[in-house]
Amino acid sequence: MDSVILLFLLQDGATNGAIYALLGLALVLVFAVTRVIFIPQGEFVAYGALTYALLSTGRMPGTVWLLMLMGPLAFAIDLIAKRGRATGREIAITATTHVGLPALIAAATFAFAGKSAGALTNVLLTLAMIAPLGPYLYRVAFQPVADSSILTLFTTAIGVHLAMTGLGLAMFGAEGLRAAALTDLRLPLGPIELTGQNIAVYAATLALILGLWGFFEKSLYGKALRATAVNRVGARLVGIRTSLSGGLAFALAATIGAASGILIVPMTTIYYDSGFLIGLKGFVAAIIGALVSYPVTAIAALFVGVVEAFASFYASNMKEIIVFMLIVPVLVWRSFGAVHDDEEE
Repeated sequence: MDSVILLFLLQDGATNGAIYALLGLALVLVFAVTRVIFIPQGEFVAYGALTYALLSTGRMPGTVWLLMLMGPLAFAIDLIAKRGRATGREIAITATTHVGLPALIAAATFAFAGKSAGALTNVLLTLAMIAPLGPYLYRVAFQPVADSSILTLFTTAIGVHLAMTGLGLAMFGAEGLRAAALTDLRLPLGPIELTGQNIAVYAATLALILGLWGFFEKSLYGKALRATAVNRVGARLVGIRTSLSGGLAFALAATIGAASGILIVPMTTIYYDSGFLIGLKGFVAAIIGALVSYPVTAIAALFVGVVEAFASFYASNMKEIIVFMLIVPVLVWRSFGAVHDDEEE
């Protein structure tokens, strides 16, 4: 291997690692706040990628119909759960966020789709369609069992993953899609060339990480999420609604997944089920970070990306096995210091 190939592999690994870092951070966030090992995180990547690709070609994505279904369904479940205990103001607010918002997003999508909208408009429409699916999904599938064991929540997550994969096939079809690059910029960097898409991935990853840091450190809702992650019972005692924290965590995870999909769809063909494998690599990084450490997860994601790049070069048919084997020594090492409790708090 010469130095040029080495640089190409490091560049490829850094680009993939940046995406895995975003997904790993989303998984850590969701688990810390809700105790859900969020297997369907990859589906948001596929939904975001395919929605953006369809909008870029002037076609209407099926995501808008899913949004129109999930919002009212979450509203109906909310009304049933409260059964006469909700005030008129609470019903009006819930109706606005669960019925009015999807209708508004759908109207905007119908207004711009198929009319040669620019890349920025398509990005914003994609994020607007995918982001609300997170809290709606939490309300429909996870909030009713929020106090159950981690195993129950994990089983629910697997069921949601299977359902979302089937919906992805129904909405987008079996054929893969690819979108044009966000920019045609090319920057020579020694013997290699840095493309505008690579720069967009690095910039978006850095912006999202800094945005999450600012959100957790400076905003009231971010501090509420941190409090819920540290101690759910204590957060309830000081008046923090853990259901609101869960919905907000899922909204952030859906947004991160959609943004990741938008970033990778110009670089590779995405299918309705591609998100699962991509999400699992973010999961590997999250496991190395013990599902609690954001910095370790981000560093581990870059390591996973570099390992994958070198594995693709030396043993392409074994690269997935090599990547997923990374968690084995980590799990073995952590098992020596783990304390098993029969009762879960």
